[in-house]
Amino acid sequence: MFGQQPILVLSQNTKRDSGRKVQLENINAGKTIADVIRTCLGPQAMLKMLMDPMGGIVMTNDGNAILREITVQHPAAKTMIEIARTQDEEVGDGTTSVIVLTGEMLAVAQPFLSQNIHPTVIIREYRQALEDAIKLLQDKISVPIDLNDRDKLKEVIRSCIGTKYIGRWADLAVDIALDAVSTVTIVDNGRVEVDIKNYAKVEKIPGGTIEESRVLNGVMFNKDVTHPKMRRYIENPRIVLLDCSLEYNKGESQTNVEVFGEQDFTKLLQLEEEFVQRQCEDIIALKPDVVVTEKGVSDLAQHYLVKAGITAIRRLRKTDNNRLARACGATIVNRTEELKESDVGTAAGKFEVKKIGDEYFTFVTECKNPKACTILLRGASKDVLNEIERNLQDALHVAKNLVLNPRLVPGGGAVEMAVSAALTANSSHNTPYRAVAQALEIIPRTLAQNCGANTIRTLTALRARHAAGASSAGIDGDTGDIVDMAVRAIWEPLAVKMQIYKTAVETAILLLRIDDIVSGSKKKTDNEPNAPAAMAAQE
Repeated sequence: MFGQQPILVLSQNTKRDSGRKVQLENINAGKTIADVIRTCLGPQAMLKMLMDPMGGIVMTNDGNAILREITVQHPAAKTMIEIARTQDEEVGDGTTSVIVLTGEMLAVAQPFLSQNIHPTVIIREYRQALEDAIKLLQDKISVPIDLNDRDKLKEVIRSCIGTKYIGRWADLAVDIALDAVSTVTIVDNGRVEVDIKNYAKVEKIPGGTIEESRVLNGVMFNKDVTHPKMRRYIENPRIVLLDCSLEYNKGESQTNVEVFGEQDFTKLLQLEEEFVQRQCEDIIALKPDVVVTEKGVSDLAQHYLVKAGITAIRRLRKTDNNRLARACGATIVNRTEELKESDVGTAAGKFEVKKIGDEYFTFVTECKNPKACTILLRGASKDVLNEIERNLQDALHVAKNLVLNPRLVPGGGAVEMAVSAALTANSSHNTPYRAVAQALEIIPRTLAQNCGANTIRTLTALRARHAAGASSAGIDGDTGDIVDMAVRAIWEPLAVKMQIYKTAVETAILLLRIDDIVSGSKKKTDNEPNAPAAMAAQE
């Protein structure tokens, strides 16, 4: 087992199965996946230790990270793992909740299937319940938030990362997330664009303490200057960004050159030199201090640049170059002949190459209104840094969701209980519609279980509080007590909750609709001749 990928074995039929048996098997597969990560919900969440095939170890309570490492055979279980990925890509948070809720949505459908109620009837009521739940969330339960109120935004992000490993440094993480998102937010004609994936890069450097982590008002990347005589510290640099190599482009393999004498060879070398010299002259004409290119820089080009007092950095990634362009206001140019004064970046206040640990890092900081940033993470070890990065991504996504959809719902299972109470009041006794209302209670129930509270007593008391009209009453994930989430300031973005409900119900509907599993692979029986022998016999 050690050194292998963790395998969660679920029964898979290789022959054709149909009808009720398949539906029940799909439900069991969904429930099994949900049970695996149920203990990862809430502030008292347990960690899972995962081993990858290379013998590496991952310790995390991030639902999406856990499911990425698990290998399953059953197709329905694979679908469950896929929805965690969807949830993570769409809103970046709520991956554990969506799996737990989907497992429960499938489980509450089981009694109806046993009573021979047709899946289409169950699906119709599930859809109706989802529509009503979304309407309740938008119209009655959610409250707007003022994006200019930084303290309120901090409260929301803090409640979302309080369940994670980074929760101990919650204030630092919240400030990092808010600063990074506000840096990369672009408002254009009323349209808001927040691209944290491309323009808020996380750089992890082992060593130092977590308190040293910060958001740079600019960018950094793991590069050193190409020549030892180049300057490593420049104030108010003029920066030129290139997407071409500063070296002679040799012909491809089809090129044929015939050299008859020494003078021909000298001529070829001279052509190379003239080409590189012309490129460098184009650059030097603009009097930049720093040249950054995504391709190579030849020794000859370095010589010309050093003579002109220009610092060069080569082989920078495309993504890093794009971030640098947004931070310092430069334009990336494809050919040196096309360089213009307007392409030069002048927004950066400082260019510096520093050695951290064993490696050199280039910092372009103190930028005026940068639209890209680098988040510098320090920590004890790579494992700690990886877990902090996963947690920080959740915080960044929460901040992004608030900017795009500034509405909140109470956390701690309060919103599930409120929606459940409203749906129960709308439904007649014991229908699939009411079953959806019961399934929503799995979130507060799991929170109570994970912190060791008496589940039945806590849920009964919580139902009573909601029946009495306390719609923001939820479970304190640390102690298991019932508290008012509005008073405790534990909030979640509406976008995350709506995505959880939509994904959970839609996936349950999808799996209930399956009445047949047909395997593409055919088992070879003992009496069946093998294919090559059979073909030889025919010939």
